[in-house]
Amino acid sequence: MTTVTVRTPAKINLGLSVGRPRADGYHPLATVYQAIALYDEVKARPAEAGEFTVSVTGEGQDDVPLDDTNLAVRAAQLLAKRAQVDEGVALSIHKLIAVAGGLAGGSSNAAAALLACDALWGLHSSREELAELAVELGSDVPFCLVGGNAIGTGRGEAVSSVLARGSYEWVLAYAATGLSTPQVYAEFDRLDAAGADDEPEVPEALISALRTGDPYAVGMALRNDLQPATIRLRPAVRRTLEFGDEFGALGAIVSGSGPTCLFLAADSEHAIDIAVALSSSGVCRSVQRANGPVPGARIVT
Repeated sequence: MTTVTVRTPAKINLGLSVGRPRADGYHPLATVYQAIALYDEVKARPAEAGEFTVSVTGEGQDDVPLDDTNLAVRAAQLLAKRAQVDEGVALSIHKLIAVAGGLAGGSSNAAAALLACDALWGLHSSREELAELAVELGSDVPFCLVGGNAIGTGRGEAVSSVLARGSYEWVLAYAATGLSTPQVYAEFDRLDAAGADDEPEVPEALISALRTGDPYAVGMALRNDLQPATIRLRPAVRRTLEFGDEFGALGAIVSGSGPTCLFLAADSEHAIDIAVALSSSGVCRSVQRANGPVPGARIVT
């Protein structure tokens, strides 16, 4: 096999409950993930032994590292080490997922690299085996392998499926610049040092809404404990959220650590109306539409 191509979706958090940091510095999380139809594409080609390279095109390409700090490169190196593979790999990533936008673009690329390199090197690892490596790479990487709807606990890396119905139409509004996740968590700690729970829980109202497949109930149940911190760091995000509300979004929320804003629409026509209004409003850099849930990382060639 000379080239393996994997398509991998963006992640959004419909609910994100954040606890006080633990002794290891990580925050305990209880989150509801959904994978949406906004994809990066990762190609893996053979390279000389011990050679791991990456090239990037598309959305935010200038902001993606091209050295060993790239999460997709780290994923390939980790798989090679654990499987005792001598081959290297040349990775190329074409991005549609915004960088530093709270959509797990880097984690999604890492999941894709695990799957692509496993196929390229003929390892035939199980999804469970890849998921064990994914945990070592980052909190969102295991979910990016699975996709769909899921609950994440621990640091978000312990993923379990959630019973859910329906498909949901989302409008994404991008800010002019991204945000560092550690920066948002630091601001969260500063704002709510004593108020966070030791053991956060997923909102039961959100789980119930997903079980019924009612977008109106889902919209009312959206929650993100990091949102106040994101707004403090990027005050313009508040106006973007308010604008989506004014145009009838069923729910408006910051995606993960932000600063991307999510708006839930009643149907595809409603999503078009919200997207057009946001595009002409001047309150965001750009707008995309996507539906969910969709499967996680998948080989497409």
